[in-house]
Amino acid sequence: MAGPISSERALNAALLRVVIVGHVDHGKSTLVGRLLYDTDSFPEGKLEAIQAMCERRGMPFEWAFLMDALQAERDQGITIDASQIRFKTAKRDYVIIDAPGHKEFLKNMVSGAASADAALLVIDAHEGVQEQSRRHGYLLHLLGVRQVVVAINKMDLADYSESRFVKVEEEYRRYLAGIGVEARHIIPVSAREGGGIVRRSDRMDWYDGPTVVEALDGFQPPVPPTELPLRFPIQDVYKFDHRRLIVGRIESGRLRVGDTILLSPSNKAAKVASIENWGASVPSLAASAGQSIAVTLHEQIFIERGQVASHAENPPIETNVFRANIFWLGHKPLKVGNRYKLKLHTGEYRAEVQSIDRIVEVADLSSQKGEEVVKNAVAEVTLRTRGLVALDEFSDNSHTGRFVLVEDYAIVGGGIVNMKGYPDQRQSVTRKATNIFFVDHRVDAASRWQLNGHRSGVLWLTGLSGAGKSTLALELESQLFRKGYQVYVLDGDNLRNGLNANLGFLPEDRAENIRRAGEVAALFAEAGLIVITAFISPYRADRDRVRAIAPEGFHEVYVKASLATCERRDPKGLYRRARTGEIPDFTGVSSPYEAPETPELTLDTDELTVEESVARLLEYVEKNLVGGKGWEDQSPLGSVNQLGAPGL
Repeated sequence: MAGPISSERALNAALLRVVIVGHVDHGKSTLVGRLLYDTDSFPEGKLEAIQAMCERRGMPFEWAFLMDALQAERDQGITIDASQIRFKTAKRDYVIIDAPGHKEFLKNMVSGAASADAALLVIDAHEGVQEQSRRHGYLLHLLGVRQVVVAINKMDLADYSESRFVKVEEEYRRYLAGIGVEARHIIPVSAREGGGIVRRSDRMDWYDGPTVVEALDGFQPPVPPTELPLRFPIQDVYKFDHRRLIVGRIESGRLRVGDTILLSPSNKAAKVASIENWGASVPSLAASAGQSIAVTLHEQIFIERGQVASHAENPPIETNVFRANIFWLGHKPLKVGNRYKLKLHTGEYRAEVQSIDRIVEVADLSSQKGEEVVKNAVAEVTLRTRGLVALDEFSDNSHTGRFVLVEDYAIVGGGIVNMKGYPDQRQSVTRKATNIFFVDHRVDAASRWQLNGHRSGVLWLTGLSGAGKSTLALELESQLFRKGYQVYVLDGDNLRNGLNANLGFLPEDRAENIRRAGEVAALFAEAGLIVITAFISPYRADRDRVRAIAPEGFHEVYVKASLATCERRDPKGLYRRARTGEIPDFTGVSSPYEAPETPELTLDTDELTVEESVARLLEYVEKNLVGGKGWEDQSPLGSVNQLGAPGL
């Protein structure tokens, strides 16, 4: 019958992967050697080998030689891998991911930490917190490792001084708090003497917290990937005898025969006919995370490498723009406008650096705007891909939420996906209704234009709140109407009082708001009207989708104004409330605004008066919407309402 210990191990059966990091010479290898020895996990014969080695060299026993011995074995092609070492406690099994501490090996440290569930960070009590200690802490945060224990090592060299420990502890806790990380425990340790690893030290009776092993045993096991939503990135499609095999590895979740899978970003769905494994004599009924499989489908839909299969009720995000927390390893700096190959699960995409939002100085956590990110720096950037990409936020699913950037066939950076401020575009591109047919009108556009005396179209005014969109739109409408033109303003606030009253201001709501507004504007234009819109419309992708409805009738007008100018105007008091945190996700303050790249017309209201801006709009309408009919205007600027343009 199983005893209490074996029962507890069964409850904590999930393997915990712990990356151990620290500045060079802070005692990381010694701590690992001691940890393995004190938990009876030392490889057989290694203790004697190290003793013999030390005797030959005439030096005291050195625990760190364990790592050297394992490295030698790895170099000789024997089974032990120096970068991953197993040990076990009474509670569970562990894998230690040994990460080099030197700055030049940062890439290896990041590679190891990226697959870890927890981290053990080592700091020398005598030397104290070093720049590399801070950099490692920040990279752990960047990579989403949230379970962190810090070992203040070499307490024997600090005379087991409580005051020295407290000083280092307080300094590092302040640093971690600054990046939003809370160390579960900070533990005084003497790896050389074995104090604080498995057993407590009589020399540190002032410390009453857990040992390193007790702290690790207190970590939560990772959520098994089988319990996450299904993510089956497609590796390839093969035609084999009469079957068409969709192959890949299930990264998370479970899949059964008969399930309907949704392919993203194509949004096509099909039912699984069979699940097949290489070499198996009969097909499987089910498969789960970690298995490389092939599936056949009842429906023959077009599928290509990089698409992600999921269940329809919990699909990945679809987007062509996202924020990314990155670490940069390239010799050439990352710059705005640079293009790289983005590799995410099985997909490869061309990605452009849209903006460098923040470069972080890991030493003091200060951040700054910058034009480039240099080697070994960390930064927050925004990346834009040419088409939609299926992905997840890293915090939701690490398998489909992290990526690497490639330049000239070399990996130059990596990072994790952060969708803060950007919407899932799936809702904007998904068509749910079926059996829908277009109805042709008996009155065509040309007939309406002939009756009205002008062409129709959409003047889409976009810009920050306070840039002057509504002021210009209403004045333009007024002047055009007096001249006999069929014209109407669609204003953002007005639509949110009715048609879009059920939408909030989350990124997905903003995208849906613009989708509906765009469809309404297109209908008005089809009816022969000149439609003037006044929407912030912060996302370029949303505006591009509106343009795609009727490209020849869409005229993008960028009402440009600096954020400082808009905040100074603040006609509705929204910026003031956003700065106090009363309004979250406010465009330009805490949510992105993507300015047009090639608008048909730009009106810089930092420089132009209302009269000058409206005059340019009238000139644009005359040239592009009135056509050859001519334009007669006796007093084009005579009725500009200054009261309607506060601050402009």
